[in-house]
Amino acid sequence: MGFPLSLSKLIHIVNAVFQNEGYCSIDTTKAITGINTDSRTVRPGEVFVALEGSTFDGHEFLAQVHDAGAIAAIVRHIPSDKATPGLPLLQVDNTLAAYQLIAHWWRHEQALPVVAITGSVGKTTTKELIAAVLSIKGSVLKTQANYNNEIGVPKTLLQINETHDYAVIEMGMRGLGEIAELTNIAAPDIGVITNVGTAHIGRLGSEEAIARAKCELLEHLPSHGSAILNADNQRLIDTANTIWKGKTITYGLTSGDIRGTVLDGDRLQVTGLSDSPISLPLPLIGPHNALNYLASLAVVHALQIDDSTLLSALNQNLQVTLPSGRARKITLQDDITILDETYNAGFESMTAALQLLTSTPGKRHIAVLGTMKELGDWSIELHRRVGNLVEELNIDRLLILADADEYQALANGARNVPRHQCSSKAEVLRILNDLVTPGDRILFKASRSVGLDEVVEQFQNSYTVSGELNQAPGNLS
Repeated sequence: MGFPLSLSKLIHIVNAVFQNEGYCSIDTTKAITGINTDSRTVRPGEVFVALEGSTFDGHEFLAQVHDAGAIAAIVRHIPSDKATPGLPLLQVDNTLAAYQLIAHWWRHEQALPVVAITGSVGKTTTKELIAAVLSIKGSVLKTQANYNNEIGVPKTLLQINETHDYAVIEMGMRGLGEIAELTNIAAPDIGVITNVGTAHIGRLGSEEAIARAKCELLEHLPSHGSAILNADNQRLIDTANTIWKGKTITYGLTSGDIRGTVLDGDRLQVTGLSDSPISLPLPLIGPHNALNYLASLAVVHALQIDDSTLLSALNQNLQVTLPSGRARKITLQDDITILDETYNAGFESMTAALQLLTSTPGKRHIAVLGTMKELGDWSIELHRRVGNLVEELNIDRLLILADADEYQALANGARNVPRHQCSSKAEVLRILNDLVTPGDRILFKASRSVGLDEVVEQFQNSYTVSGELNQAPGNLS
């Protein structure tokens, strides 16, 4: 972390009480080398925060962090006298809230711009695109892995140091109030909302409620901040207009201050960044990723970065790193292409992925789809709509690995498309091995828990050197 923070300052920030006086002394002038919540990685001079969850309790590891050289621990309750006789314990009402307070304090010690991103779909891809674009101009700290929640956002903020020029923070949610909490912690200068859709509709009940939850980013955005909004998502725009009256930059493929037109599938013509339209190579394929790219260009515009230098660099190949299962195009022998979108799935991302499949030239287009989770009472209707789209797009074959009701909904929607009901991942692989021929384009898309990423891996491995398919399904179940 690299900040000179004394114990006395830390005690003041979190309003802690030193509780084990008599068992150990505490030198409050000592400098802290870092804040850590993982007992396995504590280093000398760090303060350990004993977080508590449904399956873990940091208080159980106080002896371990003491042995590792922790300078103190922030705790909610005091364990037995023998547990940590030499470790200073700083007691607070809530250790997670204390952790967030430290992150909030540290964020305000920094002068760099902080960009926050949320939305129903596209958060991670947009975060990676923004980080890639900004890295042309300086050093970028960005959210890693899935650290986009009440623990992950503070963790990321606490990693900011003097080498960073920008911080790009992804914010996820499960319910109302969570984006507000994360925004208050991070105090971003720029808030990006990619869209409002049906993700988490099973918990929130309606798209209106989802829109309100996502727009908490705007409700708690500092008054000096800038909002970056997807103009093609009318529900988002309508909700945002009731909440945010500050500086706003919109983007879109059909409307917006910064507008893009996809040219020949791999280039984007952009208006609104300069006096005349500019053409840039698309770093990721698909109209949905063109939208995500436009969001990153809107951030550049909001930060008033020297566009001429940046745009020259963007005409080269922009390197974007995405987690496995996101916007991954895999070319196999015999001109077979896999579109790996197995990271997760909601109705909007499923729609975008199917459109990407049919826009990919090939002999046949095959969709391997699985259940979209967390849709609640909307599940059957949204799966039926996906089936309808499969039929409208004239997809050649449909393989479905889904729960019984969701399978039937997909099948009802795609009633005229040749399809296969699969009972296991191994069956998906067996059918593909029999079905796929040279020139095919295959989309894999489902919620993460369905495990289609395993099928993608096995399907790649099922090719021999000659390009023929090996029928062995591996260890799929």
